[in-house]
Amino acid sequence: MINKTIIIALISILIFSCNTQTKQQEPLPQINKEEVNIFMDNWHMAAAEANFDAYFNAMDSDAVYVGTAAEEVWSKADFASFSKPYFDKGKAWSFKAINRNVYFIENSNIIYFDELLDTWMGQCRGSGVLQLNSKNQWEIKHYVLSLVVPNEDIKAVVDLIEKGRVRNNKH
Repeated sequence: MINKTIIIALISILIFSCNTQTKQQEPLPQINKEEVNIFMDNWHMAAAEANFDAYFNAMDSDAVYVGTAAEEVWSKADFASFSKPYFDKGKAWSFKAINRNVYFIENSNIIYFDELLDTWMGQCRGSGVLQLNSKNQWEIKHYVLSLVVPNEDIKAVVDLIEKGRVRNNKH
């Protein structure tokens, strides 16, 4: 009887101690805007310098790149295939950030951002999501590039787009 009481007491203590212990969570790395700015500036620089490996290694394996055309929703592999000929010619594209806003998700290894870019198309807007990987390095998970159209010019742009649709449908 005493042995059963001792065994029950020991099991109770063991169960209680397992339930009350809190799992030690590794602290998230300190994230700063300058680090994000350097990462993104280097990514844009890799394209300007036609450095294919540096550009695409900055993207997660399941990254998505959304371009300016409606049909341009690219997986990393498809975007790399599309882009390779430009990089191989030694001239991809040159985007330079004019400004960038970085937003942190509390207690997370994910940030999101938007940036105003100087490009061959004029000003564009980029936005995206970055995540720290298991090696504590940033990776692009999602990037969206869009044209910036001043509000006073939007009607003319819409008219041009519509004119192009009509012309393309005639053939």
